[in-house]
Amino acid sequence: MLKVKNIHFAYDKSSVLEQISFSLNPGENLAIIGESGSGKSTLLKLLYGEYDLSQGEIFWKEEQILGPKYNLVIGYDFMKYVTQEFNLMPFITVEENIGKFLSRFFPEEKQKRTEELIKVVELEAFAKTKVKNLSGGQKQRVALARALAKQPEILLLDEPFSHIDNFKKQSLRRSVFKYLKEKNIACIVATHDKNDVLGFADEMLVLYNKNVIAKDTPQQLYRNPQLPLIASFFGEFNSINGKIYYAHQLQIVEKSELKGVVKSSYFNGESWLLEVEHHSKSVFIEHEKEIEKGTKISFLAQHNIDH
Repeated sequence: MLKVKNIHFAYDKSSVLEQISFSLNPGENLAIIGESGSGKSTLLKLLYGEYDLSQGEIFWKEEQILGPKYNLVIGYDFMKYVTQEFNLMPFITVEENIGKFLSRFFPEEKQKRTEELIKVVELEAFAKTKVKNLSGGQKQRVALARALAKQPEILLLDEPFSHIDNFKKQSLRRSVFKYLKEKNIACIVATHDKNDVLGFADEMLVLYNKNVIAKDTPQQLYRNPQLPLIASFFGEFNSINGKIYYAHQLQIVEKSELKGVVKSSYFNGESWLLEVEHHSKSVFIEHEKEIEKGTKISFLAQHNIDH
């Protein structure tokens, strides 16, 4: 189990994180969300032992995670950290990059394991390609496979799918997170993308103003976003009469006390997102069709349309 106990961290006396406490069991997936600059990447680096804590403790099982003051070499064998920089070896192939971390004394097992990991990150067609010839998204996938090569007990991922195009992203997420569950590898994902979280994370931790302001399942935080910051992570939202509503929770009706004028319609695939002016503010409503700009409408806010 990962135990993070009341940790504080500051850069040159400028506080970044304060009173951060949480735990994570083997095999669990924890998503860390928050605005840019909220400390997500810094928290991952602290968990990896890249920085020294100002205060507090971090343990994985019985072992304390310590920073560079105490460790000549940063990091631990049971933990892998995939950054946004990748740190790959550009002049050797994909399979050589992954196999570099596996024992040469068991060549058949090494080859089998390398092929398994290449399949997990969906790079079978590029196994013999030198890394320098890959796209940014493909390099990110090699970095993921390489981190998994030594079967870590805990994996730290910083925006793990940010460079990967939408054609591959969905199936790759499913493949990677399924593999982690099968191997009982704990995972912490710092992300801006709700699709890295919904369907995969066991819990979400929300960072704001140096602190953890919420920690719960994605379902609970989605259904009951206590703050606009949390609602904004999941999609377009509105604050009406002190309550938070997603765009799909507002419905256009014949008569209502809530009225507005359509400013724009945005095609969303299965629906349209209407931007409506209501009391000099923009309100967003999901609707089945486009409505002409300038049209006056009435709408209802229904807090539990889907629940």
